[in-house]
Amino acid sequence: MELKDLKSLIKLVTDTDITEFNMENQEEKIHIKRGADKEIIHVSAPVAPVATAMPVMSTPSALSAPQSPTEGLPVVDDKHDVVPSPMVGTVYRKPSPEAEPFVKVGDVVDAGQTLCLIEAMKLFNEVEAEFKCKIIEIVKDDATPVEFGETLFIVEKL
Repeated sequence: MELKDLKSLIKLVTDTDITEFNMENQEEKIHIKRGADKEIIHVSAPVAPVATAMPVMSTPSALSAPQSPTEGLPVVDDKHDVVPSPMVGTVYRKPSPEAEPFVKVGDVVDAGQTLCLIEAMKLFNEVEAEFKCKIIEIVKDDATPVEFGETLFIVEKL
């Protein structure tokens, strides 16, 4: 149904004593209800037919289980720990574009020291070291997106 036809139906309902109007066909369903204080209009979009046969997938990778959150992360030995992202957002390794990074590879940081910032919904959240450690590897580059639980740093506890 076109917009001009829908407007005509609404005008018909408002200009008469009709309080409720229903129309349904194969492609759409329209319900207009008029009350004492407001009008409510429900319009459902056409529904695409559902396929009855399932497609056959020939590659074994298509049938494999979904990746676990730890897949794709750098392999870390018993000597090293990871600092995961506490949220989804954008990683910033510097407090401002012209400033030096919070940490570099080889730096020793104390518990509570800021390692990076994560911007989420226009708010900047500090990611702090939970323990004294040495930065072994910086996994995420500056101004890159990060998912929850993704590795930001590989560190060695001191």
